[in-house]
Amino acid sequence: MAEEQKHLLRQIVEDFLDKGDHASLKTALEEKRSSDISEIIEILENEERRVVFDILDKSVSAEVLEKVDEATRAELFEILEDKELAELISELNPDDAADVLSELPAEDRDEVLEYMPLAEADQIKDLMSYSEDSAGGIMDPILVNVSETATIGEAIREIQNAEIDEDFFSVYVVNSSGQLIGDVRIRDLIRKHDDTSIKHLIDTDTIHVKVGTDQEEVRNIFSKNDLIVVPVIDNSGVLVGRITADRVIEVAEEEAAEDIYTMAGTDAAELENISIIHAARVRMTWLLPCLAGTAVTALAGLIFKNIFAQIDIPYIFTTAIIFAPMIAAISGNAGLQTAAIVISGLATGDLAAIKISEVFAREVRVAIFVAISCGIIGGVICGFLPNLLNSYSSEASASSARDDSTALVGHNAAEKAIDADDSGNKVTFKEHIRIVIAFSVAMFSAIMVSTTLGLFLPFLFRRVKIDPAISAGPLVTTANDSISVIIYLTLVLVLA
Repeated sequence: MAEEQKHLLRQIVEDFLDKGDHASLKTALEEKRSSDISEIIEILENEERRVVFDILDKSVSAEVLEKVDEATRAELFEILEDKELAELISELNPDDAADVLSELPAEDRDEVLEYMPLAEADQIKDLMSYSEDSAGGIMDPILVNVSETATIGEAIREIQNAEIDEDFFSVYVVNSSGQLIGDVRIRDLIRKHDDTSIKHLIDTDTIHVKVGTDQEEVRNIFSKNDLIVVPVIDNSGVLVGRITADRVIEVAEEEAAEDIYTMAGTDAAELENISIIHAARVRMTWLLPCLAGTAVTALAGLIFKNIFAQIDIPYIFTTAIIFAPMIAAISGNAGLQTAAIVISGLATGDLAAIKISEVFAREVRVAIFVAISCGIIGGVICGFLPNLLNSYSSEASASSARDDSTALVGHNAAEKAIDADDSGNKVTFKEHIRIVIAFSVAMFSAIMVSTTLGLFLPFLFRRVKIDPAISAGPLVTTANDSISVIIYLTLVLVLA
């Protein structure tokens, strides 16, 4: 819904609510889609939501309940009675009903299920027994299937009697044990005589997925094969449900949002509650380990400071440490870029069939070019900036000395200027060149290390069943910072 229309509908709803004109409000909402109403529900107060749900038809209320965001739905759970909630959930498709119920605490979920018909409740429980990120968790158990011994006429009558309100494009054929044999397209059914045996039309090369298949893989299967629907079988090959393209679109949105949250150092749990404390707690679970990681970097810096002091060159450490953030930032971003490319490839399946050695060969070549470029450019900056500032400082000191000499005895002013120039240790030209070399080599090394981590960690995490997006999150970038600073200061120490 366009923003202007959304704003206008909001004004109309709030106006009727303020006037208490529920009849006019009902008429106005009857003309709107459930998706439009759900957007309005999200910005209303709970008392106003209660009124809207009271005047809407149950079927529309159920769709609204399913379409609102998780934070709003959590608040609706508070204002809806268990019996009322059960009636609304009964209006939804089983897969959507299972998704909504899964957001309730276990004890509340059981209470709602008690108000539902036993067969319907059992069906929803079966769906909830699967992982929510699997094909079983997102499938719709309602479908049309016939025996391999059926005729086309019997298949058509099965379609006519089916309690299904969504479009479908094929009839699934199963054997006597309920195992999937294949499917028959609707267009093929209507071309043949009713007495024709359906087994002559079966496409046995039907693409299917198992209940345990990850929803991300299901999405990739749909995308690569231009599917509209795919059947779901259990580990014994028994047909148990189907997944439609509209459900896969929802999955794609969920997966994309989940990866973004993970890479940003938070997660979708923020949307389950609008509490500021809750959101802060979710974020702090990621930030506290990062704080510990930065403490490690600080500790490494202090250790190196003591080492430089012990060998009587603390001034070199003072100059060198100024450039450490440059190496940490550039190498961290380089690793993040590689990780993002790999994560995206794994998520879309583009890298699924590619050997890690092939990906490594490509990314290493890219990383070497980037590392050399950043090392050279960074080295120039490292060599130029101190000289620029020293030149400015010398001019300022000379000017200050000249000003002082007009008020003091010339001889004393000159002595003061010389003393100011000679006080403390200074980085010599040779020492500065060594810092520049250490900086350039460290920049190259840190980029190569962070790129390697960005390349391998997503594959490693995927193998051990951890979301690869974590490898691009704050934890890993913090680790990159520590590693890059240690590499840099070690090289400065060696070359000093």
